Amino acid sequence: MTGKKALMMVNPRARRGDGSVASATGILRHAGIEAIEAKPGPDETLSDLIRQNANKIDLVVIGGGDGSLNAAAQGLVDTKLPFGVLPMGTANDFARTMGMQPDIDAAARIIAAGKTQKIDLGEANGHYFFNVASIGFSAELAKELTEDAKKKWGVLGYGLVSARLLAGSRLFTATLEHDGTVEKFRTMQIAVGNGRHYGGGMTVHESATADDGKLDFYSLEIDHWWRLLALLPSLRKGTQGKWDDVRAFATKELTLRTSRPRDVNLDGDLKTQTPVTFKVHEKVLDVFVA
Repeated sequence: MTGKKALMMVNPRARRGDGSVASATGILRHAGIEAIEAKPGPDETLSDLIRQNANKIDLVVIGGGDGSLNAAAQGLVDTKLPFGVLPMGTANDFARTMGMQPDIDAAARIIAAGKTQKIDLGEANGHYFFNVASIGFSAELAKELTEDAKKKWGVLGYGLVSARLLAGSRLFTATLEHDGTVEKFRTMQIAVGNGRHYGGGMTVHESATADDGKLDFYSLEIDHWWRLLALLPSLRKGTQGKWDDVRAFATKELTLRTSRPRDVNLDGDLKTQTPVTFKVHEKVLDVFVA
């Protein structure tokens, strides 16, 4: 990797993992990689920065959580530049999917080693996502869990806000089209996964990977909120599809409609609304891996 230049973009609001950005920069420099630090202006996105610097760099380094990665997705697709992750967010679900620990120095050494792997991206109404898209309970959670709460409470914040939302949760009606079929049902939550983990360690499917060329779907069609408590161990393991009141399957494309527009959560941010069409884009990005 000697003589390479990396665009380094660090979210100043991100919770820190173990290690520091200065230490990570030193590790990259020792490997012959010059880190060019930049941050977007008031009207710029991380994707804008990537496109603006594409002809001056060889790789992209993103320091932050899943939201930062999501903000960079379009720029990475447009430029085809390989990227590395410094896991500094609250949940770091993409890093977890790729088998990384929340250790910034270790992540920098992975980037310095130079080994990459091609991964898929999900798409929802033209917006990319790395991990999981959701409608219902998780989308409400994303709306309620502010940046300040995530920075103060970390993963614990998910639990605190979740408990409050559960008490007032209601089922909604959804119409699903996929693989030549149309189904209508009542549900508390729908999730569509490109990767494996989301929501601070939940698992969309026990065998899901970020490069398997498919989307993993599940719908929690439960009668009472307390039923979700019984499901929690399975939701963490990714085995919820074995329950009778959980609809689960894998596909490459699907469309969801709801009786009224509902927010769609992509990697922790609300980016679009129903009706929504999901697609998988196979092996479109190169990420540095151990």
